[in-house]
Amino acid sequence: MPPTAAATPPAPGADPGARPGAEVPPEAVTPLLRGVEVLRRLTAAGGRMTVGELERATGLARATIDRITGTLARMGQVRISDRTVALAPRLLELGNAYLASVRLPDLLGGLADALADELDESVSLAVADGDGIRFVHQATRRRAMSVSFRIGDLLPAERTAPGVLFASAWDAPAWAAWAARRAADPLGAGFPAVPPGRSGAADLAERAAEAGTRGWAVDDQWVEPGLVALAVPVRGTDGRIDCVLSTVSHTSRHDADSLREALLPRLRGTAEAMERVLREAPEVPEVPGAGAADPEAAGADGATGAAGLAGWTSASKQELGREFVESLARGLTVVTAFGAGRAALPLTAVAEATGLARATARRALITLEHLGLVAAAGREFALTPRVLDLGFAPLSRTTLTRIAQPHLADLAERVGESTSLAVLVGDEVQYTGRVETSRIMNVHITIGTRFPAYPTSMGRVLLAGLPDAERAALLAGAAPRALTPYTVTGPAELSGLLDEVGRAGYALVDQELEEGLRSIAMPVRDAAGRAVAAVNVAMHASRRSREECESAVLPELAVAVARIEADLRVTERFARVPAY
Repeated sequence: MPPTAAATPPAPGADPGARPGAEVPPEAVTPLLRGVEVLRRLTAAGGRMTVGELERATGLARATIDRITGTLARMGQVRISDRTVALAPRLLELGNAYLASVRLPDLLGGLADALADELDESVSLAVADGDGIRFVHQATRRRAMSVSFRIGDLLPAERTAPGVLFASAWDAPAWAAWAARRAADPLGAGFPAVPPGRSGAADLAERAAEAGTRGWAVDDQWVEPGLVALAVPVRGTDGRIDCVLSTVSHTSRHDADSLREALLPRLRGTAEAMERVLREAPEVPEVPGAGAADPEAAGADGATGAAGLAGWTSASKQELGREFVESLARGLTVVTAFGAGRAALPLTAVAEATGLARATARRALITLEHLGLVAAAGREFALTPRVLDLGFAPLSRTTLTRIAQPHLADLAERVGESTSLAVLVGDEVQYTGRVETSRIMNVHITIGTRFPAYPTSMGRVLLAGLPDAERAALLAGAAPRALTPYTVTGPAELSGLLDEVGRAGYALVDQELEEGLRSIAMPVRDAAGRAVAAVNVAMHASRRSREECESAVLPELAVAVARIEADLRVTERFARVPAY
């Protein structure tokens, strides 16, 4: 496994884009430079900006912003509504490519999660990113006062315990780069994940030397008052620090000394277990033809595989003309050529994975290297942690409701009826997302409303996904009763209906919850195939017959659910996605 510390991108505080002082290579792809700048500005702003704000922040012309954001929207990486541009979950494919390529979350995340459960404190894994540290895994405890760091957040080394450990291995050029960054940005404005401040810088060299000798570091409220952290290194097979394992607490529970005394042995034990995993982990074989994001899965109209990807970009260019920036789309696609078993690739492999000509792939890689997103070692290229700068932090801390909401709105617009998202809570469904249409006679339901599951379309698709014994127990506890003359309440009949719903993949409920109310629903499944939520379309029975619901509404509902599931799967690849 290639060590994550091998690729050292530019010092983060000095320049949000290219290496400080580095001239733009003549082969660089200008639209790709501009597109990455737009994505970084959106990320720094929390994931959402108006077109005018982007224009002012980047200095680009309005027409250029429109073409860039239009291309990103075509790729499914942003959404545009009322001149506001918002990052979309498909952008996470870029960060997922980096995280899959280094393998740390896949190999070590389970041990970090188990430690968080054991300690009842938040636990993180971080890698070096220039003279900063970047989180690649988070196991956060839910508390009234909890840590708000996200996967992808970048913090200055001098203000973190992991950073002190990484600094213990810096050479003279690394220390010089850190000093230059500190001189240019003394308050750390280039690190928006932490409050501005000067703490931790004066004695960093001394603390780093101590940490290197004793094998641990403590953060005693360097980030902000009340926050204490303890960190230990996790070393790869070459002896270098691959990542740092840390736990964070609050001074109401621990001070720096008690945190070390109470938790250091368990942290070290987990770090040793992680090092064994890294030593014993088998190499992931490269899958022939693997790599590169699938535009069809991203909601675009294209074929699968490298040839299909190249064809999709060409077709998009033909359809949209100059409004589609083909070189930007191709350049971002190069990032997704990397992944599990493809941590370091030569130019030829990148070109094959993306379906691009060698010359095109080479120019994209030169541009990405200039931006600090790719590092070259000999004839091979590898992604750097800086890829997580492209939207990962704001997009990874989300909920299923937020993921589904734009798709509910699209569905409501297409069918002209109210749409909802719900989850199963005991023997009831709870509404977690909703879009209502403007009608005189409408279905009015508020977020948080609960209904019995058995007489509702969303309840039935969720009940149908349960094991037989669990479903039977829920129905028995619910004691079904007739809410209208049409409500099915018999245990045998309900069980038969749920079996039929499971086979069909949808439920159509006609006036069983309330007379005049007809609805049709489908389950939303996660990557493991579990029904984690449901989406429905509800209407007055006079507007559409049962047959029209199945012939006209169901296909549109299926499209919306497929898009929600695709966004959910890319989001939950390395991040937890709560229901709401």
